[in-house]
Amino acid sequence: MHEKERHRIILSAVQEKPVVTVQEMVELTDSSEATIRRDIAALHVQKRLRRVRGGAEAISPPQFIGLAGRPFSVNETLNAAQKRAIAREAVNLCTDGEPIIINGGTTTFQMVHFLTGRRMPIFTNSFPIAEHLLRHSKNTVMLSGGTIYREQNIILSPFDNDVTRNFYARRMFMGAQGLGPLGLMEGDPLLIQAEQKLIDQADELVVLVDSSKFRMRSSLILCGLSRIATVITDEGIEDREAKMLETAGVTLIVARRQSSEKEESSLQA
Repeated sequence: MHEKERHRIILSAVQEKPVVTVQEMVELTDSSEATIRRDIAALHVQKRLRRVRGGAEAISPPQFIGLAGRPFSVNETLNAAQKRAIAREAVNLCTDGEPIIINGGTTTFQMVHFLTGRRMPIFTNSFPIAEHLLRHSKNTVMLSGGTIYREQNIILSPFDNDVTRNFYARRMFMGAQGLGPLGLMEGDPLLIQAEQKLIDQADELVVLVDSSKFRMRSSLILCGLSRIATVITDEGIEDREAKMLETAGVTLIVARRQSSEKEESSLQA
């Protein structure tokens, strides 16, 4: 990853929480600790953040603290080609006229490109997904009510009396922070609460995760593997991870990237 891109990710991260640790930045940028410490020092000198023991903080901390996890703008640049291939396979499961739920996320967002020619009722808690579908498709779009979390581009409500309970879906499509033997994992309690309501409104749960998510963990479990009908991932999935899903009775779809997506991924690397 180039220095300019690392700096953009670091500056975005420090606006999301009071202090971001060096280790968190290492994971966000897939860089070494020494590289991150040099980046923090450089940005500190430029007065773009403030270096603190073990990490960094914003010069002007945000008054409104968002959700835990990476911002949408950061996540959408990671494994972009894989996410697009996964999203294509997800839309292949859809049938015109059948209602679906699309949970907010950068992988699920890629579904919009393949839904432009489709016709179905779509419920989402994602502002960018709704906006794109309204502009570029004739699908019927329904948005959930609640607070818009700008950095994640998602709408969440802690209350039961929102429109979520009034929508039925054949399938729900969602991503996750991690996927392991205990099930789907997320990083924020409010996300868990809102997503559990959505899951209850669908017959089948389809999980869209690039293969890196099988190696990621969180302290919060959204649901067990038994609730998942299908997992769509990329060719980087390992045999033991595929075996885990097979043992749990989860259908596995491995998305193959097209030549144009492989070229795009190569240019980004």
